[in-house]
Amino acid sequence: MSIQQSDVLYTAAATAENGRDGRVATHDGQLDVVVNPPKEMGGSGAGTNPEQLFAAGYSACFQGALGVVARQEKADISGSTVTAEVGIGKNEDGFGIIVKISATIPKVDAATAKALLEKAHQVCPYSKATRGNITVDLAV
Repeated sequence: MSIQQSDVLYTAAATAENGRDGRVATHDGQLDVVVNPPKEMGGSGAGTNPEQLFAAGYSACFQGALGVVARQEKADISGSTVTAEVGIGKNEDGFGIIVKISATIPKVDAATAKALLEKAHQVCPYSKATRGNITVDLAV
């Protein structure tokens, strides 16, 4: 479900220079990085790339959603980690991405961990934004 501008609590803003082979910085100066295509795509790999930045944001957001769900379910997720792997490849329209979200939740059994991931996937804003647009696989 969409939100309206009046519902916005925070807005992040970043500006890129020279696309995938340049620089990207947030307007508040908290992030300022060189971006380069990875070696696998013919670049130097000297800087970060959009896929790494998306993976970092998605994993952090998903971990937050996992915390919300765990509190609702009264599950102990202390010591847990969430990893997002973002792949990029050619498709019929040019390029597309695919994501794998995996989590390690040491204080719950595998079935509970899988259920928590499924529920977190329903509430995570990144998951909501990409739903129906890209493949997102969940793994424990």
